[in-house]
Amino acid sequence: MDRFLAVERAVRDAPPHALLEAVRDVLASHYTAVSADLLMADYAMTTLQPVSALPYTTEPVPVHGSAPGRAFGSQQPHVEKHTPGTDVTAHFPVSVRGDRIGVLSVRLPGDRSTRRVREELQAVAQLLGREIVVAERETDLYLQARRTGRLTLAAEMQWQLLPGFSTSRPEYEIGAQLEPAYAIHGDNYDWSSSADHLTLTVTNGMGEGVEAALLTSLAINALRNARRAGLSLADQACLGDQAVHGHYHGVSHLSVLLLRFALATGEVEVVDAGSPRMWRLRHGRAEPVGFEAQLPLGMFEDTLYTAQRFRVEPGDRLFFLSDGVYDVASPAGEPYGEKALSRAMTATRLLPPSQVPHAVLRELAGHRGDADVDDDALVVCLDWRGRQ
Repeated sequence: MDRFLAVERAVRDAPPHALLEAVRDVLASHYTAVSADLLMADYAMTTLQPVSALPYTTEPVPVHGSAPGRAFGSQQPHVEKHTPGTDVTAHFPVSVRGDRIGVLSVRLPGDRSTRRVREELQAVAQLLGREIVVAERETDLYLQARRTGRLTLAAEMQWQLLPGFSTSRPEYEIGAQLEPAYAIHGDNYDWSSSADHLTLTVTNGMGEGVEAALLTSLAINALRNARRAGLSLADQACLGDQAVHGHYHGVSHLSVLLLRFALATGEVEVVDAGSPRMWRLRHGRAEPVGFEAQLPLGMFEDTLYTAQRFRVEPGDRLFFLSDGVYDVASPAGEPYGEKALSRAMTATRLLPPSQVPHAVLRELAGHRGDADVDDDALVVCLDWRGRQ
């Protein structure tokens, strides 16, 4: 039997909580692997946590400055060089359609670490990633491994709403991040693609704690319900507005930016409902892109929304930012400011979108210093390549 087929059959037949054990057994028998470990990226995307049952007995591995972190950041296999004649440790990124999940680390005898074997093990890592996504419906094991501390209840609710950290297709690539990762309130993002369109929603939450998470959850699910019913972008905003106002009667409302990209042409419909802000990096220059502001969802009853249009060009990089980015002040009270933000965005032009949000938020944290975080900060980065 083909050895990769044997791995695939073993993984698919394994119970959801035992995927790693199945991989270890089959890699040992078919690839003479000495060991295999799965490390999951935490919610802050700063550490890689080995998957094991609670309580954990192994320390997380930092993303920056470690061999597994190098594979995770580059999304390319990385082989640790050891003394000639000894075992080799190879690290393979585990991702699903551009969403970075973690790293599969395999220790092999030095003479077995051939190019063909590494290519097959990379395929094993991708297979494992897809099976983890399915297994998370039935086990908490992999979700537990994604946290180095306890999430607040509001953060738990928010992370369950999100589609992932990143995604990619030939026409575009997206990366996103929320901070503080373990105590977010109401900021959120959502995306969905079809054969011809990408729909992106960026939400700037209102309030604190569980109440903020409940408000955002209601709005996001109302917008998904309208999108899945095939309604236009403007009608999606109207239905979201009705749902929020029907429950909160204007006491609470939500700022949302809704966008619908035509994959073939780059034409974009947008509804700016008191939104987060959008910036565009084109030809090395970062500049804000303004739209006609409309009322936030749920502020008044039966608000009507209209869609505006603009065009993206191949090579454009779009940034979507919540107020938690703009309103951050230094310990001396100095606001972050558009100039500093423009420099931070321009400095990331060589990074892939999956790494950009974390880099921008790291700059933001440096400006804030040790001051307490009093608002969510959301960064979404979209690279537009267009359809060839």
